[in-house]
Amino acid sequence: MRLVQSDRDSILSASPDVSDEAGPSNGHDGVASTNGRTNGHSYSALTNGASTGAGGLSKNGKGIARVNLPGTTISEDSSIDREEFVRLVIQSLRDVGYIESAATLEAESGYTMETLEVTQFRQYILDGVWSKAETALRHLYIEEPESLLDARFLINEQKYLEFLEAGKTTAALHVLRNELAPLNVDPDHLHTLSSLIMCSEPEDLRRRADWDGAAGLSRQRLLNTLHNYIPSSVMIPQKRFPTLIQQALEYQRHQCLYHNLPPDVTNFSLYSDHFCTNGEFPTTTTTILEIHRDEVWNIEWSHDGQYLATASKDKSAIIWRVGDSGSSSGDWSPHLVLSDHQYAVGALSWSLDDSVLLTTADQIIKMWNTKTGVCIRTLEERHQETVSSIVWLADGSGFISAGLDRKIIHWNADGTVKQDWGLTTIRITDMALTPDGTRLVAVGMEHATPDVTPSRGSQPVELVGANPVVTLGSPKGGNRMVIFDLTSKHALMSIRMEGELTSVKVSQNSQYALINHAPDVIYLYDIRNGRLSGKYIGQQQGRHIIRSCFGGANGTFIISGSEDGNVYVWHRETGTLLEVLPGHGEGSVNAVSWNPTNNRMFASCSDDCTIRIWEAPELATLETRTHRVDGFGITIPNGKGKGKLRGQPWDDHIDSTLSAEVRGPGLSLGQ
Repeated sequence: MRLVQSDRDSILSASPDVSDEAGPSNGHDGVASTNGRTNGHSYSALTNGASTGAGGLSKNGKGIARVNLPGTTISEDSSIDREEFVRLVIQSLRDVGYIESAATLEAESGYTMETLEVTQFRQYILDGVWSKAETALRHLYIEEPESLLDARFLINEQKYLEFLEAGKTTAALHVLRNELAPLNVDPDHLHTLSSLIMCSEPEDLRRRADWDGAAGLSRQRLLNTLHNYIPSSVMIPQKRFPTLIQQALEYQRHQCLYHNLPPDVTNFSLYSDHFCTNGEFPTTTTTILEIHRDEVWNIEWSHDGQYLATASKDKSAIIWRVGDSGSSSGDWSPHLVLSDHQYAVGALSWSLDDSVLLTTADQIIKMWNTKTGVCIRTLEERHQETVSSIVWLADGSGFISAGLDRKIIHWNADGTVKQDWGLTTIRITDMALTPDGTRLVAVGMEHATPDVTPSRGSQPVELVGANPVVTLGSPKGGNRMVIFDLTSKHALMSIRMEGELTSVKVSQNSQYALINHAPDVIYLYDIRNGRLSGKYIGQQQGRHIIRSCFGGANGTFIISGSEDGNVYVWHRETGTLLEVLPGHGEGSVNAVSWNPTNNRMFASCSDDCTIRIWEAPELATLETRTHRVDGFGITIPNGKGKGKLRGQPWDDHIDSTLSAEVRGPGLSLGQ
């Protein structure tokens, strides 16, 4: 917008937008303008093309020369409109408190951030001068009649609520009848507003209206919302320049394939593009855990990240402890060996407070005290086939088990049955609960061809139990992902997939399910919308159960084992295969698990009977790199470092420690 003479006093002297409360860029909302135009309005046109004289304006008795530059962009090789750019700079200068600098730039460039009418409108809203605000609104170039009505409604709704809060019921009723009702308001919304008159206390009004009151941020939020109706070239969305910069930083973060920092870490510089190398990414084995005598099938970290539970074909589970240093390779030691299992151990789950570990062996579930190694309870009468998965509820009130017998059972925290869901349509090979505690996602093989009703619309509707659910895919036999509502136990969605489904994990935001699928692909499904969001290819999976997981800060990476003995890592958003990590011996890498409190550490387990701890190369010093925790608490440096003997070799005790007759059901080690 060109600066006009009538704006001089408001620009070069104290104005309402200088204050913190009524500043022109408190908060943020709105739509970016395009080349200084929105809805056909250019900012220059709004002032009838008037501009300052060639000599510029006078400020404190000193003339400020107007700078005339050729062209309309900020440089010859740029498409960025100069007027837009300068007006955003002026806004940003005011935001950070450089008021005089902003005024000088306006005078020097000939552009002003906004007209006096816009400045006054902002102040009317923030001061609650509603009649003047509504009058000023009509002069802000809102061309669509419906948009003008919506904006007027929002202003009058705020006025109505403030009258009610102040106890001025008569004035509020006048607004409701004479100013809100004539605006063609949705009858249900108008009824909701009228019901607020019954609120006896201001606190009740604010709670029921989901509104923080005149003294809160409601007026600022109203102003932010009004940005949606006023052309952005007339009233610039607040804090627009910082918003653009933040968008650029977010884009760089998403493009940085090895970025592995929490969202709240602000290590970005505006001076250069952001880029991470793999130097801080966990690609180096720092510890090898070698006590299990047979294939290791599953692993899971405790919630505090200080213990790792492993499940093996050798009929034992082991809880490993990280020492006080948190990630030092030499501090690893076996904490407990849980050996009282009749069969190979398949699934593991830590309680919310990490005091109880659940293990499954065939159809039997055991509950272990993780401090003493005592078996608290054995549950063996509810499942008739292998329990393939067991998961604690997010609130810690109990856990859920699922198995190849098609059963889902809800248990209380003490091991008593709360509810048996009955039979599902699939032989469940794995399941996961969404972190928000609303849904259960199960994958498995169809037991029999389900009954299918005539299609409704374009999609068939499958009957799961007595509940119709949308079914994606063919009604013929195969493998399925079924999503259940955790409260009602009803199936919400059933998606058929070709090939065997061996594992499922759910993202931290409860929106995506990661599914290992044979042959040789991992699927990422949007379980809110029932659509495939991504595929990850490269690993080998055809005959064995392979488990993958989300990893890194904010679940940025996908990591999986493979039948070729390697660990595979992908960038989640782009699907780029980042790393193929060798190191395990012959056989499959069966499962991987990322440390929940350390973004630079994960574990993998293999048919070679070992568990590997992976850390960033820059964190793995020569003295601690590739230690082996072997035998009954021995740490062996792999040619370098200073291993420390903490006990006796495992070979001397292996037979007895894996036997239920020795030291009861659990053996405590390294205490």
